[in-house]
Amino acid sequence: MKELRILILTVTALLFTASFSGAASSNVCFDCHEQKQFKNTVTHQPVLESKCSTCHNPHVARYRGLLREQEALLCYSCHEESKKQFNQGIVHPPVAQGKCSVCHAPHASTEKGLINKNLAENCFTCHKNLKKEYKQTHKPYADGDCISCHKPHQADNLQLLNKEADSLCLSCHNDSKQLDTAHKNYPVALKGCLSCHNPHGSKRKGLIRDFLHQPYAENCESCHQGSARVSMSTCLGCHEKTSEEILTTHSHISLQDGNSCLNCHSPHAGNDKALLKDREEQVCRSCHAQTLDLYKDTISRHPPVEKCSSCHEPHGSRNLGMLKGDGNAVCVQCHETQGNFTHPVGPEVLEDHTGQMVTCVSCHNPMGTKYKYHLVQEGKRDLCILCHRAY
Repeated sequence: MKELRILILTVTALLFTASFSGAASSNVCFDCHEQKQFKNTVTHQPVLESKCSTCHNPHVARYRGLLREQEALLCYSCHEESKKQFNQGIVHPPVAQGKCSVCHAPHASTEKGLINKNLAENCFTCHKNLKKEYKQTHKPYADGDCISCHKPHQADNLQLLNKEADSLCLSCHNDSKQLDTAHKNYPVALKGCLSCHNPHGSKRKGLIRDFLHQPYAENCESCHQGSARVSMSTCLGCHEKTSEEILTTHSHISLQDGNSCLNCHSPHAGNDKALLKDREEQVCRSCHAQTLDLYKDTISRHPPVEKCSSCHEPHGSRNLGMLKGDGNAVCVQCHETQGNFTHPVGPEVLEDHTGQMVTCVSCHNPMGTKYKYHLVQEGKRDLCILCHRAY
């Protein structure tokens, strides 16, 4: 008899929950929440069906907005295929962080895909370094059609490009006669479009990047002396300081694995005087993506630094990690008081296990670790006994 009573109560509770998640939602929720605010040109299906409790707990929840789950888990509970896809290749940071609502409205929108603003405005909320308008602006960029070149969630190419850069450019700019006329006397087959052109905009005609390499501006033959291929020695013939830097102990441009000047620099034009192919962070990421991704989810991580070159020499250094000085000299650029009252550091204090000078980076990894204060080991014991062994 007791078991029967429990069964009846359970079924009744289930029926109540089911009815609440359906019609009752529209009767109860919209008594307080004005219904027209949740409908627009494009309305999320659960909202359209008045199934508020698909996403929200009507009474209490541990997540903001009375959500039943963390935002991404809630979205993926319906969009299962998206979860598999978005775990591959290069993933847009908001997607990787599970912040779907950065770009999408959860209830309703005027835009396809429930985009929560017009597409370009949405992109500019994060990409603040991009100009909204140039003297010469690429038409898709001017039209706010970011997805004509970029994928919004994940891609197989850097910068979330839909295709490899040259293929992407040539998919629209495919008139060979027009291209040949615009590149008269170009010494090789057309490729490397972005080595000269800014895909968003420029102050120059033809979207040529703002800063020109002097030989390119004056005469191609000063570098291309009778040969289409330009060797690294041609670059170093002018850039003597760089030639010295790459002969240091820890060299970036070592001629190993295809490293060369052109991995980072455009030989023709760039957006800055260094003629980098892209923003410094993206240039570094093109080779060091795996390393950077290794640290992105660490518990203790250094606040964002605008440029990798704030701490690292871009070409070569006599210090480990191509640092701009020893581990102390680099850190005190910002942490001015460190070293005055902390653990002894400097050339007279050596690490017991390596024989190297004790510096900030002996104990701290500024890129990030799973321990507080970027410590390389747990700070109560394991870190100390690396040097202070208990014999």
